[in-house]
Parts: sequence; C-alpha cells; structure tokens
Amino acid sequence: MRKLLYALAATMLLITSWAQAASPEFRSDHPERYTVVKGDTLWDISSRFLNNPWYWPEIWHVNPQVRNPHLIYPGDVLALVYVEGEQRVTKVSSDNVVKLSPQVRSEPIETPIPAIPLDAISSFLSDTRIVDPETLEDAAYVLEGEDGRIIMGAGDKIYARGDKPADKVGIFRRSNSYVDPETGEFLGLEARAIAQGKITEENGDVLTLQLKRSVEEVRIGDRLLASEDRTITAQFNPSAPGDQIEGQMIAVEGGVKQIGQYDVVAINRGAREGLEAGNVLAVFRAGNVVKDPYTNEKVQLPAERAGVLMIFQTYEKLSYGLVLNATRPLAIGDIVRNP
Repeated sequence: MRKLLYALAATMLLITSWAQAASPEFRSDHPERYTVVKGDTLWDISSRFLNNPWYWPEIWHVNPQVRNPHLIYPGDVLALVYVEGEQRVTKVSSDNVVKLSPQVRSEPIETPIPAIPLDAISSFLSDTRIVDPETLEDAAYVLEGEDGRIIMGAGDKIYARGDKPADKVGIFRRSNSYVDPETGEFLGLEARAIAQGKITEENGDVLTLQLKRSVEEVRIGDRLLASEDRTITAQFNPSAPGDQIEGQMIAVEGGVKQIGQYDVVAINRGAREGLEAGNVLAVFRAGNVVKDPYTNEKVQLPAERAGVLMIFQTYEKLSYGLVLNATRPLAIGDIVRNP
C-alpha cells in the first residue's frame, strides 16, 4: 500500500511539473508596456515577455478597440493587462484613451512585423523546393546560352531541351539529397532555385527562354520546372508542436561546420510527424563519447540544451527551420525536440 501511495505521489508530481512547464512563463523582468520599433520580430517581442516565447499565442489578447488588433506594426504600444484574472499582452492606444466618436481611419505605411527575419528564409519560401529525384531527372534541361555561352544570367537568352513545363519556369540545380541518419530512409531531394525565366519559343523539343531573374549563374544541365506562385508569409506564429517530436538536424544551408543564429537547417521530421510552420523546437548539443577509465567502455554523455529553432517550411518527411538563438555552436547531428 505504501509503495502504491509513493507511486501515486510521484505520478502526481510529474503531472504537476508537466502542467507548469506546458504553460506561459512570464519573465521576472518583463516590461509593463513596450513600444514596437522597426526591425522587431514577433519572436523578439515574445522573448521580452516570456521565458518560453513559443507560448505567445496563449498570452496574446486581441483588443477590439484598436485598429488592426490582429497585426502589430512599428510604433504600436503593447501593454500587460489582466483578462479574467490571467496576465495577457494586448495592443493599446498610445494615449490609453478609447475614442468612440466617428473619425478617419488611416492605415500605417509600414508592413506588420514578421514572426522571424524573412530575409533569412525568403529564397526557401519562394523558390527552393523538395522533389523526388525522378521529377528533376525527367525535367527539361539547359543546352547553352545565346552565342554559345556556357554561363548565363538575368537578361540572357538561353536554349533548353525537353517537354515545356509551363510558360513561366524556374531554373533549378540538384542540391542536397536527404537521408534519415537513423533509419536510412530517403527523405527528399533539394532542388535549389537558380533563376526564373519565360519560354518565348518552341521548336520541337528545343525551348527558347528569356531569363528574368537569377541569384547565381545558370549552367548547362540545369533543370526547368514550372514556377509556383508561393507567397512569402509572415503570419505563422511561434507555437509548441502539437505532438511529441524528436529528430536531428541533418543539413545546414551553406555547408558551414558551426551553426549559429539565423542559419537555415534541415531536420529529419516533417508533416507526417505533425510538424507545422511556426512550431518551435529546442536544440540539444550531442554529448561526447568518452572512455570509462575503469571499465574501458565507451560512454555516451547526455545531450545539453544549446538553442532554439522555428520551423518555417514543412514537407512530408522533412522540414526547414531557422535557428533563433544558440548558446553555443551547433552542429549537424544535434538533437531537436519539443521545447
């Protein structure tokens, strides 16, 4: 009976600890009011108020008495208030006076602040994509540029061969081939966006294109895929994953060895595991493998928390995330899991 009571007490303690950890935790030095400045992101602001910024949606209170209550602009004043006894953050009038008389409502010139720095991820949201190898292998490919050029850029005319994918096309280059380091499962092939163009003429299976924009030189053998009208969105908000997630960082944009703030990383978990854009994951630096001085056994030291990332693009089997902060250099193979 005593063992049963101990077990029950331990279980209740775990449940209580989990409940406390799974709720917003205000910083001891949080501001009572904060004026949003240009360059702020939603992550910056939520980090000023919370120790666990991914719970921002739970403390944000929409104030119907101010203009655009769902959006936050530079110059807006945010205040800590109590709603039904709970602490909340809301947007208030700068003079704290609610004016109910008819008046002209002008829209601010500034755009709403994004969740995270969009310039760090814009190429992934607008162009770069994950495809099956067959999709790239079967796509039309670049033959050469006008006057026999082998390197082309924006404004150049180029020739390609294959089936016309669409009038407006993207030029892509085979990049990372992602494989799960734990299971060996193929996760997808990254098709890196090189340029955009428009097909101006067809002669059998030879296509003539005018390049409209390029981020690097187009080369012979690059592939053509139909352009996708993807809008860069700033509307995803920091949030905890709905399911239990544990995976690894398997690649980093640019191939750097030490990963830090605002680096883009790929992880071996995706939509099938329940990940969504806006989900925040903690990064744990893999512990060293050491030799026991007495038994000569190899011992794996535990992983230590070393940073936080936010998922901004998900595919079926993998996702891209942006490292928001890192307390120490991160590396490929580091563990990601629920914060």
